Amino acid sequence: MRTINSYDISSAVLMNVPHLAAVLPKDVYDALVAARDNESSERGRFILDQLVRNADLAREDHVPISQDTGALWACLEVGPDVELDGDVFIGVNEAMASASKSARLRNSIVRDALFDRANTGNNAPVIREMHYTDRPGARLQLMLKDGGSDNASRVVMLNPNDGKQGVIDAVLDCVRDQAANACAPLVVGVGVGLTFDKVGTLAKRALMRPFDVPSAHPEWEELEQELLAAINATGIGPAGLGGDTTALAVRVMCAPCHISSLPVAVNLNGSAMRRITVEL
Repeated sequence: MRTINSYDISSAVLMNVPHLAAVLPKDVYDALVAARDNESSERGRFILDQLVRNADLAREDHVPISQDTGALWACLEVGPDVELDGDVFIGVNEAMASASKSARLRNSIVRDALFDRANTGNNAPVIREMHYTDRPGARLQLMLKDGGSDNASRVVMLNPNDGKQGVIDAVLDCVRDQAANACAPLVVGVGVGLTFDKVGTLAKRALMRPFDVPSAHPEWEELEQELLAAINATGIGPAGLGGDTTALAVRVMCAPCHISSLPVAVNLNGSAMRRITVEL
């Protein structure tokens, strides 16, 4: 049985955050290039070209891709063959503070959302959670989530009778209202199920699946393609200025829920999709 301890988690944060802030995952970068090459709108193509050039410069100079270097979300997935040695997150805030300093990240975390909005000055505390899975081993999912796209996201509690079309309508309503504010072209995470307080996490976890990895569930895959086509048909386009590419990808994750509920979360992310999964 493999044992995971706080050093494993802190080391993963310290080693990966500087890279994550400066280098787009290959699947995201390739999708931006493909979108630029296929965009029919001259303005949209210009914006996409600027995004590709920005990603190139960030990677070459190892500087942050975006001025909003985000809040770190760390999600530990633990399999049945893994044992945890105490509080594995105990050193994660210190690791994030060190990584932020070495990578020259903007400090973006306040002490208290309502009563003390003084900046903590070190991008801590890290937003953390843990899930047990049937998959062997352990992996740490890391995402630098910017405030603009999170502000554009939403949770809605639908009537079960609303069904699939209700979910599609909820996603499209969010995109139409907020795509420009979330720095389109978007990556759209959709969570369906669980409860009011958990469905948002479901949508965020959906964002972690790379573009070149299909869903293991045919129904989810079908809904993803239907939503992507509908979102791009809006013509909102890059930066909300018109074009073919309003979203690069849609990722759906569903779960059980109460018989009287249909929770839906739409977690938008801009083209600076900074995520990585680290096998521990």
